[in-house]
Amino acid sequence: MSVLPLQGRPANPRVGLFVTCLVDLMRPSVGFAAVKLLEDAGCIVDVPVQTCCGQPAYNSGDRGTTRDLAMQVIDAFHGYDYVVAPSGSCAGTIRVHYPELFEEDPNWRAKADALAARTYELTSFLVDVLGVTRVDASFDGPVTYHDSCSGLRELGVQTQPRRLLGSVEGLSLVEMKDSDVCCGFGGTFAVKYSDISGAIVDAKARNVEEAHAPTLLAGDLGCLMNMAGKLTRDGRPIQVRHVAEVLAGMTDEPPIGVAKAPAVK
Repeated sequence: MSVLPLQGRPANPRVGLFVTCLVDLMRPSVGFAAVKLLEDAGCIVDVPVQTCCGQPAYNSGDRGTTRDLAMQVIDAFHGYDYVVAPSGSCAGTIRVHYPELFEEDPNWRAKADALAARTYELTSFLVDVLGVTRVDASFDGPVTYHDSCSGLRELGVQTQPRRLLGSVEGLSLVEMKDSDVCCGFGGTFAVKYSDISGAIVDAKARNVEEAHAPTLLAGDLGCLMNMAGKLTRDGRPIQVRHVAEVLAGMTDEPPIGVAKAPAVK
């Protein structure tokens, strides 16, 4: 991994990894890939005991529960130089919405502001904060990339993953039509408005297929699971992976949506 020397940051920053609920429960390999990328870039990585960022409650209008969860996250990640999440939606919740939750509480607002200021999505942190220019990884064949809504619109994550993917040996990026259009997941949106969500992901799946790339990447596991489910139901043989797995060269796990073969006894 190549890292540019940047002024104004610790040489070996202490990073608290916000794993995210979906990664913890459904795809731990994404968390391990994130740790590898951060350590390769010179970070000292810790994974403190943590809970949900509160995004599902926030999206459902339950501000009380969201504040309770936010307080736990603020306490858990106190003292780290940076907080990094392999998810634009969780990082966006902390960075953009936590300060809004405590507008009428000066004490907690100051703590929320401090946490927000040092919280980043993974690829944005690697490129924008650490100055990473390339990764030591290889991948055989073309991929296409979906820009998840929260990362793109709340955090400006778009060029960073593409810049890093451009350094992966053997990989070529094929841009799909409307890569920046929602996949239809939207957290609780997919449950509340399933018909609309289904129509949106149907259009996304067609665009993925028309890119003629055998692998689909993105930076948010919720989006990836949603798209993988649709592609699988439609019988489209496209592998789906989190971008961190490819950037870290950790693609031994089956693609998202494909069950691991049972161990032979």
